[in-house]
Amino acid sequence: MVRNAKAARQQPTDQRSAFDRFVEQIELRVSQAPFFGICAGVVALWVVSIPLWKDLHEWQIAIHTAGAVFTLLLVVLLENASRRATEALQEKLNVIAEALAALLDSSARDNPELRKAEEKLREAVGLEDRH
Repeated sequence: MVRNAKAARQQPTDQRSAFDRFVEQIELRVSQAPFFGICAGVVALWVVSIPLWKDLHEWQIAIHTAGAVFTLLLVVLLENASRRATEALQEKLNVIAEALAALLDSSARDNPELRKAEEKLREAVGLEDRH
């Protein structure tokens, strides 16, 4: 049975924390074109609001402060999502490597080259945890 990533995320056995689900939703939203449009709209509103501000310096500080805070929050959330995606990908690669090593093991009984390849593959599994 073929399952896509969205279907896998919607399984009732989802044991992720509320924060992890929140991060996933944020990542999904900010990686789409409408979010860019909203950001461009905010900047456009900021630019046309110059007559409403008495001091040009305060006008600039307003967008820089809001932008810095927003950027910090997004970077933290997106880095969290990226880390989790990398860990999931690494786990999948380890499972594939283990299966391939088992296959090589069953075929390598009489072939020393395959035996050596199987040993190197088994050593590589989990390498990311040792470095």
